[in-house]
Amino acid sequence: ADTVEDEMEMATVRHRPEALELLEAQSKFTKKELQILYRGFKNECPSGVVNEETFKEIYSQFFPQGDSTNYAHFLFNAFDTDHNGSVSFEDFVMGLSILLRGTVQEKLNWAFNLYDINKDGYITKEEMLDIMKAIYDMMGKCTYPVLKEDAPRQHVETFFQKMDKNKDGVVTIEEFIESCQK
Repeated sequence: ADTVEDEMEMATVRHRPEALELLEAQSKFTKKELQILYRGFKNECPSGVVNEETFKEIYSQFFPQGDSTNYAHFLFNAFDTDHNGSVSFEDFVMGLSILLRGTVQEKLNWAFNLYDINKDGYITKEEMLDIMKAIYDMMGKCTYPVLKEDAPRQHVETFFQKMDKNKDGVVTIEEFIESCQK
């Protein structure tokens, strides 16, 4: 006689390939690539979702020379598309699919979303500066040549002059995409 556990196990085994087929249709990954990604994801996050703390821990391993906490926070929010405080395997795959294999347009939309911290449809100097500082922190003090303290702000000023076409103090997605494509 089948136990409840056996039935549940069969249900899960049957369910996963359907989800992978759906992801294969929605993303730019093959079924084999998705299986490999899934294995890695489940290995790091057995629960099937990543909260922000875990995401920061995993991300910090890639940048041991700096402090990636703030950048990982912004990145997490960009991957957490439904803003529920966790990144599911589906969220992760869809973001990765855009970043690795998306069109220029898709990648720029994703980047705009990363910089638009409060998700109001505009990038302000403050938002860009927050991201820029986070990138500098992540790269650490070991950069060459050694960076000046006000380097992030100078970077942002330069970017903003190029991007804010109508000089209204914010960058729209249209201005962002147009500037980046040039």
